[in-house]
Amino acid sequence: MTSPVDLRRRSGRPAWAGRNYSLLTAAAFVTNLGSHGALIAAAFAVLEAGGDGGDVGLVAAARTLPLVLFLLIGGAVADRLPRHRVMVAANTLNCLSQAAFAVLVLSGEAELWQMMLLTALGGTGQAFFSPAAEGMLLSSVEGEQASRAFAVFRMAMQGAAVGGAALGGAMVAAIGPGWVLAADAAAFAVAGSMRAFLDVGHIPQRVRGGGMLADLREGWREFAGRPWLWGIVVQFSIANAVVGAADAVYGPLVARDHLGGAGPWGLALGFFGAGTVAGALLMTRWKPRRLLLAGTLCVFPLALPSAALAVPVPIAVLCAVMFLTGVTLEVFGVSWMTAQHPRERNLFVWLTTWYSERTGETSKVRTGLDWPACRPRRPRVNCLLTTG
Repeated sequence: MTSPVDLRRRSGRPAWAGRNYSLLTAAAFVTNLGSHGALIAAAFAVLEAGGDGGDVGLVAAARTLPLVLFLLIGGAVADRLPRHRVMVAANTLNCLSQAAFAVLVLSGEAELWQMMLLTALGGTGQAFFSPAAEGMLLSSVEGEQASRAFAVFRMAMQGAAVGGAALGGAMVAAIGPGWVLAADAAAFAVAGSMRAFLDVGHIPQRVRGGGMLADLREGWREFAGRPWLWGIVVQFSIANAVVGAADAVYGPLVARDHLGGAGPWGLALGFFGAGTVAGALLMTRWKPRRLLLAGTLCVFPLALPSAALAVPVPIAVLCAVMFLTGVTLEVFGVSWMTAQHPRERNLFVWLTTWYSERTGETSKVRTGLDWPACRPRRPRVNCLLTTG
């Protein structure tokens, strides 16, 4: 009888690229292609409706606030329900909210409160999607090639980001932001259809326990008890918020006033995406000996784009800065995902042991059999790891 591994070999796919992994990668490519163009479109839709920098910031904040508020709840929901259904439901919400946003912009009657509301719905969908998607991806990769698998996955995502940002900027300049938002809605529809075919039969059933609030409290205790863990999450959360503000608010304003509009800004974001592709390609060949140290150090260059926009530098210099930042960001991303994979659990055991030896909390040291992927699901720190 032909095994799944034999089928993958005959199809030319690597042994670690199973059906779920391939579906997840293809769906992420489609989603990122649309969303990175929509990021530019949303900002210029606000500006074209007569808004200013403050209004662009309000729309960006409307997306971020529900993402922060509902992310932990989304993690708990992803542990209680089939993950692919959570992902499809979130994609459906994103599709409908972006379609309504597109209709308003194309009709020329979009009000600020309407754009904020629809953007908030998109952030809510993302809050429920992210924990389920990350858990699904971690469970779809087996073997010693986890680092390479995650690098290839992120390379596909960031490759779509390159095309999405460049194409989105050009489309906004040529035909307006409304059609770019409509294309993003279509992308969510296609990606959600693909994710509906994911197989969750290999994921262990959740152990029945307390309610959702009890699960969240337990997860928080696990998370807060490991300073090395929450230190990295807090660091990247702050950096991500600052970079997000620069991308969503300050970048479009500088582009409009000094760089020539949506087209050059889309080009700069395209170079950022190209940098992330280069970083992912680098990580398919290189695995740092100290994953989290290398990844954490690579967070610091995220300050460079904001500094370049503050000057502001010429578009060629900005593109170079964005490319470099994309490389370093992807080194962090792949290192962080690889560190969470069960194959790297010795890293977590070592770090927890190191902390326990200094606090006397030896009872919290995890063994390989206590790793979340090796036992029935209970929501612990995994719903907090997506905060960054």
